[in-house]
Amino acid sequence: MLSLPDGLRLPTARVPITTKTFASGVLPPVVCYFATACLVLIPRTQPVRIVLWPITAILAFRAATSLDMCMGQPKLDFLNIDLQLFMFCIAARTFEWTVQKKPFIRVARRSSKRNYVLDTLDLVCNLRGCGWDWSQGLHIPPETHPTSSRLAFATSNLVSGLKHLFLCGAIHSAVQSFSPETFGSVNGGTIFDESLPLHFRYLRSSTIATLCAFGVYTILQAAYELTAVLCVLLFRQHPDQWPPSFDSPWCSTSLREFWSRRWHQWFRRLFIFLGGYPLSLLFGRFGGVIGAFLTSGFFHHLALLAIDPSSEMWRMLLPFGMMGAGVIIERVVAGNKTGGWMGWIWTMCWLVFWGNVMVDGWARAGMLGGSSVLDSATPVRQPIERLVRTFEEYLHAC
Repeated sequence: MLSLPDGLRLPTARVPITTKTFASGVLPPVVCYFATACLVLIPRTQPVRIVLWPITAILAFRAATSLDMCMGQPKLDFLNIDLQLFMFCIAARTFEWTVQKKPFIRVARRSSKRNYVLDTLDLVCNLRGCGWDWSQGLHIPPETHPTSSRLAFATSNLVSGLKHLFLCGAIHSAVQSFSPETFGSVNGGTIFDESLPLHFRYLRSSTIATLCAFGVYTILQAAYELTAVLCVLLFRQHPDQWPPSFDSPWCSTSLREFWSRRWHQWFRRLFIFLGGYPLSLLFGRFGGVIGAFLTSGFFHHLALLAIDPSSEMWRMLLPFGMMGAGVIIERVVAGNKTGGWMGWIWTMCWLVFWGNVMVDGWARAGMLGGSSVLDSATPVRQPIERLVRTFEEYLHAC
């Protein structure tokens, strides 16, 4: 009876990350990722990619489910989330590259001579497809940092990145202060306080959900800007290769504007390919919208599985699916004319309402109880915790 080689066998339990397990678990799918990225730039390589993809998918699944990145510290479980999503992206992106018949073309090249090494590096790191022929329809926000020189661009990104990192820590501390023993810890718990009257219960949960939304924004913004600093200074990349990811999402006056222009578009291509295209073939344009959002919901469900295998999928599929439904409602009712202050109220109410369900799913899985950059900064945390306690006491006293 045939058996898989040891390197392809699926795991039975997670093992701590070490130099050895990193080399045997993480590196193989990453090497396959780079190899497929190089091959999709070269004509007539699809047969090789077809053979390589199943190996890549098995290796990625094996890495995502066999390694424990938190090294026995539950507050570092977010590292397992990062690993699991990274491996999912490897499997999904290489699958798209496998079915691609024509080679990808990098249209924004600073030299007329093609460099396959640099193009491969850019392709594996460029989730949005900035400067590639496959990113039609992608919205690039206007630049907010100076681009006159690499140093000026990097300095501005560094200051902004550190600012957003601090804000993320402050927001995270505030969220955890609402319930340190339940969802403010790795044990998890609901954001809905059953002891409060209905209107105050949802005022509290909506406050938590809004804080979490800004927390996600600040940590992603900080990670992107600090990575841009390294790539521009150390790898001599041009500032044009690091356009902004966000465009003031709180100013959105429609759901379509929020999700297609103002929120980050890092996984746009992935969600359209995996969910949008298939459902659009079955149910037309509206099916494509729902398919892309359901794929996003599944993606976020995978994140929760890394820390809570018992997490229920509907807690992510429902809110993300309803985001797609909201986009369709806009289109049917108002066409492309949604906007103004009424559009802003509609957008924020829909985001906050379903954001309650989404964030409650995160809270129940223990995602909000992870470590923060301000964990040891007691002088900063104390006034935040006092402010949250005052708000909690007000709600319970009314």
